[in-house]
Amino acid sequence: MTLKASAIHIVGILPARWGSTRFPGKPLHRIAGKPLIQHVWERCSRCERLDELLVATDDARILEACEAFGARACMTASDHPTGTDRLAEAVRAVPAASHVVNIQGDEPLISPALVDELAGLMAADPALEMATAANPMAAGDPAVDDPNVVKVVRALDGRALYFSRSPLPHFRQHAGTTPVLRHKGIYAYRRDFLERFVSWPPAPLECAESLEQLRALENGASIRVVLTDDTSPGVDTPEQAREIERLLAAERS
Repeated sequence: MTLKASAIHIVGILPARWGSTRFPGKPLHRIAGKPLIQHVWERCSRCERLDELLVATDDARILEACEAFGARACMTASDHPTGTDRLAEAVRAVPAASHVVNIQGDEPLISPALVDELAGLMAADPALEMATAANPMAAGDPAVDDPNVVKVVRALDGRALYFSRSPLPHFRQHAGTTPVLRHKGIYAYRRDFLERFVSWPPAPLECAESLEQLRALENGASIRVVLTDDTSPGVDTPEQAREIERLLAAERS
C-alpha cells in the first residue's frame, strides 16, 4: 500500500476500559482534581501531528465523563480479547484515518513529542506498517528482572527482533555493553495493517509471553522501535496514582 501525502490522516486513540483486576474504574480515578483519562487527553491535545483524538471505552460512565470535559469518545464492545481489537473497532468511527496511534489511557505524563515522533515516522514512510518506542534502562535496574516490565531487542536498523517479559538480552559476557530496553506501550499502525493484524489468530509466542506485538513478528511484519528518554510511568494501582499526583505537582511548581 502506498499513501499519497494528501491521504495521510492520523488519529490518536486512548483506550479507557472500566474493568481492571487491580484498579476497577481507573480512568475516572481523580488525580489533582481531574479524572485520570482527562489528564491523558489534555496531554495528547498538545500533539501537533495528530489530526484527531478519540477515547475508546466500554463503559457509559467513562463516555459521559469524557464528553463532559470536551473529549470526543466512542463506545466499543466490552468483550474484546485484546486492546488491539478494541482499537480496530474504535477506528471505524474515523473513516478518514490512514494511521492510528494507540496511546495508553493510563499514562498522564506521556510525552506529546514522542507521540508526534511516531506519527511523523508513519507519515514519512508509506511502507512502514507499525512502530513503537522503548527507553534504555539504567545498569542494575531491578525492573530488568520484573516480568511486568516488557523488554525489547532491536536489529541494527531499528526493527524489533523480539519482545519478552524475561531479561533480554541475557549478558553471558561483557555485561552492560548494550543497554536493556524497556518497551513502552505505545503503538502506531498503518490502518490497513491494523485491520490485517486483528484478523490473524493469536500466535504461539504471543500466547506464551502474553504480548500481542509478538503476533505481528510471528506473521512476518516489521515493527520499528524508536528510542526515547520518555520514562513516564503508567497508573496500575491507587498507590501509583498518588505518586502521579506528586509528579504533576512538581511539574507545575
